[in-house]
Amino acid sequence: MSLTERSSDLRGLAQAAIEQHARLVADFPSPGVEFKDLTPVLADAAAFAAVTGALAQACAGADLIAGIDARGFLVGGAVARELGTGLVAVRKAGKLPPPVIGVDYQLEYGTSRLEVPAEGIDFTGRRVAVVDDVLATGGTVVAATRLLESAGARVEAIAVIMELADLPGRATIAADLGPAVRVHNLCRG
Repeated sequence: MSLTERSSDLRGLAQAAIEQHARLVADFPSPGVEFKDLTPVLADAAAFAAVTGALAQACAGADLIAGIDARGFLVGGAVARELGTGLVAVRKAGKLPPPVIGVDYQLEYGTSRLEVPAEGIDFTGRRVAVVDDVLATGGTVVAATRLLESAGARVEAIAVIMELADLPGRATIAADLGPAVRVHNLCRG
């Protein structure tokens, strides 16, 4: 079996696992929103293995995996283990001891901040893949990428379990980061 066929098989297994285990929650977190809950996917050992294996293939070549607070930690840690790389947690403001490097970014209703340690991790020139559970509007992923790049890393890939097709995440990434950063999803919701 060729590497391409193996990759396709693993992606197919991951897609089937997501379809079987993900659940839709109506009117969460607000009326009219249909929330796609991936928690049951992560709770099933075979589904979790298929998802993290397929994400690891999308992140191949990375020196470091960056998991975005908070579900990105769960998935990113498993992907890093699969690839034999390190993991850095991209945290929300105030969760890391100082000193930190941070970036503020715009949300739909206000601003937020992401941070990474300013000491103890040498980001210089390291090839990084950013991992998260869902790609929605793209703002958090773009902010995480900008943060890691300001620390000296070279973000080469963004890998998510699900990309929400009706939101502009991919377009936001393309507009803000350009074509050098590859975007991978296991499914579109």
